[in-house]
Amino acid sequence: MVASDTDLDWRIEGVRRFNRFYTQQIGVLDEGLLESAFSLTEVRVLYELAHREVSTAGELGADLGLDAGYLSRILGGFVRGGLLARKPSRTDGRQTLLRLTAKGTGAFGPLDVRAREAIRAMLGGLSATEQRRLLDAMTRIEGLLGARPAPSPAYVLRQHRPGDMGWIVHRHGVLYAEEYGWNERCEGLAAGIVAKFIDKHDPKRERCWIADRGGAIVGSVFVVEDSKTVAKLRLLFVEAEARGLGIGARLVDECVRFARKAGYGKIALWTNDVLHSARRIYEAAGFRLVEEKRHRTFGPSLVGQTWELGLHRRRLARRRNPRGGSGKTR
Repeated sequence: MVASDTDLDWRIEGVRRFNRFYTQQIGVLDEGLLESAFSLTEVRVLYELAHREVSTAGELGADLGLDAGYLSRILGGFVRGGLLARKPSRTDGRQTLLRLTAKGTGAFGPLDVRAREAIRAMLGGLSATEQRRLLDAMTRIEGLLGARPAPSPAYVLRQHRPGDMGWIVHRHGVLYAEEYGWNERCEGLAAGIVAKFIDKHDPKRERCWIADRGGAIVGSVFVVEDSKTVAKLRLLFVEAEARGLGIGARLVDECVRFARKAGYGKIALWTNDVLHSARRIYEAAGFRLVEEKRHRTFGPSLVGQTWELGLHRRRLARRRNPRGGSGKTR
């Protein structure tokens, strides 16, 4: 049956009414979205960049449906603000690869937290049944309007939240038992490091990064104070299903940048000889092996290794292998 003009007009007004209601709900009409200096479109572009290891302007424009000139102006502003780095593609000279800088990731992190908290507050007034009905309705809208299937999520780095610490300890115990046959003392070591971090945490001198992929923790790392001049990199790990995305190398890079900015003269770490992927990441980041000692702390016979990196001067050579493996250390 073909809808009459009157019916169609009524439905058009219904869609417009819903649009007005929903834009008010998500704060689109505010001068700065999520209490920031960014517009809705700028936040959407930041979101896409944060959830992709690298991208191009063409890919972003196609996925977001943005005019090329408009997107170019947004990206140019990000570059001038130090949020975005551009690099020519090695495989296609016509393309420029885009990647958020550490400053860009830092700018996106609070926005992501605020967005989650705003949605949490909105859902908090609904029962579990009502929440499911809302999500079902949203899914139906996406399907009816031809939304493409969501791509496999990349990852974003964020700071820790309540509940993350227990999960990190749990995954260290499980992962090292499954992959290397280590005993519960590994989990105990992780628990002690985490407990001390929580009790003594100085945000200006210490930091935890969480690699989040589609809402799931797939990696983490800590920088903690060993002395006024020496920082320690602790508890680096990446889940098996997320390896190959460069997460381990990225986490190590964040640690080095933070330690240098915090004024440390050196960053050190302790790992074990069997963690081959981790050692490759440290070597690529400029760390050097300074000490080895055999031990049986976790059951099997291992060679513990201490690695160090001086922070007084920036390295001139860039990391040659940006893709890391499991990336694990104690």
